Amino acid sequence: MAKQSSRRYTLLLTVTLGMTAFLVQCTKDNTNASQVSRALVDVPDSSVFSPFYDSTKISPSDVVPDVNDIAIAPGVLSIIKTNCASDACHGGNISPRLTNYSEIKSLVVPGDPNASKLFQLITTSDLNKAMPPITYGVDLSLTDKTKIFNWIKNGAKEQPGLEDYRPAGVALLINGCTSANCHNQATVGGEWARKNLITFAPTDTVSYVYINPDNGSRTVYCQLKEPKLSEVWNKYKDSVRRFYADTVANASFRPYKTFSTPVIGASRRGPLNTYDDLLVDVFVPKSIRSNTSVVYTNPAGQRFYTRGDALNAASTLVSRIDSTLLVANPRTGVYNTAHHGDMAYGDGGLKRGEIAIVKAWYFADPNIPDVWKYGLNNAGIFKYRKTGNIIKK
Repeated sequence: MAKQSSRRYTLLLTVTLGMTAFLVQCTKDNTNASQVSRALVDVPDSSVFSPFYDSTKISPSDVVPDVNDIAIAPGVLSIIKTNCASDACHGGNISPRLTNYSEIKSLVVPGDPNASKLFQLITTSDLNKAMPPITYGVDLSLTDKTKIFNWIKNGAKEQPGLEDYRPAGVALLINGCTSANCHNQATVGGEWARKNLITFAPTDTVSYVYINPDNGSRTVYCQLKEPKLSEVWNKYKDSVRRFYADTVANASFRPYKTFSTPVIGASRRGPLNTYDDLLVDVFVPKSIRSNTSVVYTNPAGQRFYTRGDALNAASTLVSRIDSTLLVANPRTGVYNTAHHGDMAYGDGGLKRGEIAIVKAWYFADPNIPDVWKYGLNNAGIFKYRKTGNIIKK
């Protein structure tokens, strides 16, 4: 009797679980749909590059696109084809077909994801509407939903534009270049404090131990803390902008810079922690702000390592990451004979497709002056190493 009772209990439990699963998965009513959430709850990350196609030739590119001229990232079309456009579904006889740009865009209100049927279908928990159907046991990943959101938000374009490239390119540089031992505001501020170049209290600084992931070596950095860090760094950027806007009238704003003896990397790396930091680096390259020898001594005896002509430099943000390009000094027109682009995959940093994203942002951004894209009077300052083709407007 005990065994029979046990069998009946097991059978009843199995049937109950099966019916529960059936009700949750197959019954099309909003009550059961509430048990499944497909919503994109968090604010989507705008820095996730969200093209329509997997491969995009950026502008500018060489006649035959070089290795850093192609932006590569899984795009909206691939996401839709993988999850929605099989031969048995919206790639076959089921309407609407979702196999190309025009078909997919027909479900979109450019600039408004929440009003777009495509985004509504992939985020609703209503079993009558959800796509892919909840009964399939398939849901798009957070990254996939974010890409579709960003693509629509940025205009649902067939080819990416500034709205797509800028947040992605800026994030790549900020995330890849600002470790404690590199282009870091706190480390530079801490070095200025250590050399008594700024007025600070002991509580304004902290020691940071950096452990090299390659060899385990340890380096201790003095870093400046907030709110002193923002105060000092913003004043520095203000002095850079004022001085180079008019070096005669604003001579007293010449940014003061000093070096270790001997000169070390930590003493000359310009911070790149924010979009504004990147713009400062573009307008006045670090080689201008951080010359390796004294170029001016004021009446008080202070020695300045900053040059007075911001265009007298053969170094740019792009040339430091792209080994396919040679850069010229805008003032002299003389090109470097070798690349200096090893801030990228040459030293294990940015990948080729990521370099393309940064370049596309750089040349599309109206906040970056034409002189640092195409030189003085469109003479060009970038040329491809392989072909010699010069990038012009």
